[in-house]
Amino acid sequence: MKGTYVGEFEELVLLAVGILYDEAYGISIKSEIEDQTGRSISISAVHTALHRLEEKEFVKSRFGEAMEVRGGKRKRLFTLTKLGIETLKASQDLRTQMWSSLHKAILRQV
Repeated sequence: MKGTYVGEFEELVLLAVGILYDEAYGISIKSEIEDQTGRSISISAVHTALHRLEEKEFVKSRFGEAMEVRGGKRKRLFTLTKLGIETLKASQDLRTQMWSSLHKAILRQV
């Protein structure tokens, strides 16, 4: 789909935003990806991806309430947009189609 392409890391960020739902912010997204993949990633990579995804209108953000624990600083919370959900679905469909083709090719060789 034109205009909906996301790279692997952006896809992981989108998935983490969806998994975390109403609690998706930089650190929680980083932790979710690290927990799910076993990879160590930088918070700046997450923030860069979130910025790109927001420009593409795959996610939207809002500020949460100020928290005393954070010195009065508010978290920037992210949610998937309809376009973001459609993009994830298209990515999943493409991967499923390609895996299916791979399995057919492998089965023919056996």
